[in-house]
Amino acid sequence: MRHLPYALVFSLGLSLGPIQAASIDFEKIAVFDPQAHSIDVTECDRLAAHPSDPHRVADGLTRAEMDLDAVMVACHEALENDPDNPRLNYQLARAYGYAGRHDEGDVYRHRALMAGYPQSLFVMGYIMVTGWDGSEPRPCDGGELIRRSAQAGRYAGLVGFPHYYLMGHFADCGDYPLIDREEMLDFLAAASSGDYYRSILVDQLSHQLRKN
Repeated sequence: MRHLPYALVFSLGLSLGPIQAASIDFEKIAVFDPQAHSIDVTECDRLAAHPSDPHRVADGLTRAEMDLDAVMVACHEALENDPDNPRLNYQLARAYGYAGRHDEGDVYRHRALMAGYPQSLFVMGYIMVTGWDGSEPRPCDGGELIRRSAQAGRYAGLVGFPHYYLMGHFADCGDYPLIDREEMLDFLAAASSGDYYRSILVDQLSHQLRKN
């Protein structure tokens, strides 16, 4: 398997540990409600928000900018006051992943995922589709997570789900994840923007979908 460069891994906010599909009860993943959780800015947010997370409440830092030890202290403290907040759980899991302390981060990663946190849906879906963590790829389960991240408006999911479909990753998945061409075209329409390079990507994917 070809691994991604670390710079790209970190830019996507990926953690570095294996994810077991068997530990995910897909029927119990919630539809994320951003109004159900505090958006007060904590030190955890200042030190660990991901720049591409649509639900971050601080500017966000790259991996190279993060002080992982300080993040862990700050995020544990924030979670003592707000243990079910998926944003804080995701950010702590992010730090544990970058530190290579995967087992310690699993519980926080799982909490964020089961809350339907869009950033976690995409990150975990990406790893499962590609097998990036060194395990056997699980494209069907991973595709469903990416699809749900797209439904929640995560840009990477909006373009990623049609991309992986067109690349053939879901060819043996049957009805799960659901493959709906109109839904994928809607994903791409939602991903359109004034950015030239993004527009080219969306146009190419849309064109391929209509031809496929």
